[in-house]
Amino acid sequence: MHLLLVEDDLDLGADVQRALAGCGLTSEWVRGVAPARALTDGDDAARFACVLLDLGLPDGDGLKLLTHWRQQGLKVPVIVLTARDALETRVAGLDAGADDYVLKPVAAEELASRIRAVTRRAGGYATAIWTIGPLRIDTARHEVRLDDTLVALSPKEFGVLAELARRPGEVVAKHRLAQAISPLSEPLDFGALEWHIANLRRKLGETRILTTRGVGYSLAE
Repeated sequence: MHLLLVEDDLDLGADVQRALAGCGLTSEWVRGVAPARALTDGDDAARFACVLLDLGLPDGDGLKLLTHWRQQGLKVPVIVLTARDALETRVAGLDAGADDYVLKPVAAEELASRIRAVTRRAGGYATAIWTIGPLRIDTARHEVRLDDTLVALSPKEFGVLAELARRPGEVVAKHRLAQAISPLSEPLDFGALEWHIANLRRKLGETRILTTRGVGYSLAE
C-alpha cells in the first residue's frame, strides 16, 4: 500500500515514514501544501491508497488543502494527523472530508490499523477480510484463501492482489500496480509486474485476473 505523507516537521516526518515502512507501507513525504497539490491535482493521485495530512504547514493550512481536495472530487481517504486537539478543530476536519482524525503522537500499530480501516471502507469492505467470489483476502494478516485453501503468496504478489482487490472489476493501471511492488528508490519495472501477474494466475486461476491491453489489469468479480 502506497501513501502520501504531508508533514512539515523533519524529525516527525522521518519517524512516521520509518514507522510506516516497518508496517509494510511505502510512502512519499512532502512538507507543504504546494508539493502536496502537485502530487494530487491530477490523475496521479490515484496511486495513493491514503493521505496522512498535518494541519500546520509552512505554506498554507492543511484544512484548506483538505477542503480543496474534496471540492475537486478527490476520493482518496485522508487521515488528519495533527497535534491540534481542540474539539472545534476535530469537528472542522471531519466535516471538511477527513476520514479519520488522529492526534500525535500515535503508536505505529494503531496508525497502520487506522489506515487499513479507512482504505477498506473506501473499497466498500467492512472488515480486514475482503471476500471476492471464492477469494478471501486477509489484509491484516496478509493471508489469501481460495475456496478455503490457504494460498502461499510472496509479499509482492500479495501487494499486487490487494491493489486489484480495492476495486474489483475496475481496471488498475500498470504504473499503479508496479508502484505496489517497487521500492521508491527503484524504477517501476513492468517486466517484474508481468511476472507477478503470471504467478498470481498460476496460483489463483488463469481467469481470475483480466488484462486490458495497453492499460492494466482487473480482478474478476
